[in-house]
Amino acid sequence: MTSPTVPAPASERPVVVSARLDGPLSRWLWLVKWVLAIPHYIVLLFLWIAFFVVWVIALFAILFTERYPRPLFEFNLGVLRWSWRVGFYAYSALGTDRYPPFSLGPEPDYPARLDITYPERLSRWLVLVKWWLLAIPHYLVISFFTGGPRWWGGGLVTLLVIIAAVVLLFTERYPRDIFDLVIGLDRWVLRVTAYAALMTDVYPPFRLDQGREEPSTPAPESLWNPD
Repeated sequence: MTSPTVPAPASERPVVVSARLDGPLSRWLWLVKWVLAIPHYIVLLFLWIAFFVVWVIALFAILFTERYPRPLFEFNLGVLRWSWRVGFYAYSALGTDRYPPFSLGPEPDYPARLDITYPERLSRWLVLVKWWLLAIPHYLVISFFTGGPRWWGGGLVTLLVIIAAVVLLFTERYPRDIFDLVIGLDRWVLRVTAYAALMTDVYPPFRLDQGREEPSTPAPESLWNPD
């Protein structure tokens, strides 16, 4: 297995999303993955409630201390990782037939990975505006990708995944170009999610980085970086 790499410094690219297209994929399993994933959806419902509570606590912690408490950061990162693995298995990508683990950990052997660099310091004032005002342009873009405020379940991503699934049904092959595009869209959503979740002050780029790994060029400096 090839581990994901981070070509740019962590301060420039704090959110790293990688995904490996598994093969061979079943022709028909995608038809029932919504049933198979129900246990995960139930658990994730409660985890996302906890995620929101932790987010509120972290907001006040950053406001007064400029720090995101490390245990709270790791918990919310775990929720995002779990959600990304389930989405990759199900209808955010259909990129693997390997059932996602019930885990908040990094799970390096799973084909979908998410890493977010822990910030040693976060801006006090950005925490008040970045999750709603500054992120509005991105919300408008990713709502087109996802079909609304949900992480998965509609929009352009679902349409592309359904097209790939139909091709898979008849050819046993997942079109590579569609996979790269889908991962690029998912990567955009995850970057914005991490920013809105107060886990980084680096403003997400308006850029579609397609493919299984992050691009090799450094991320541009953000207008909204506190430094």
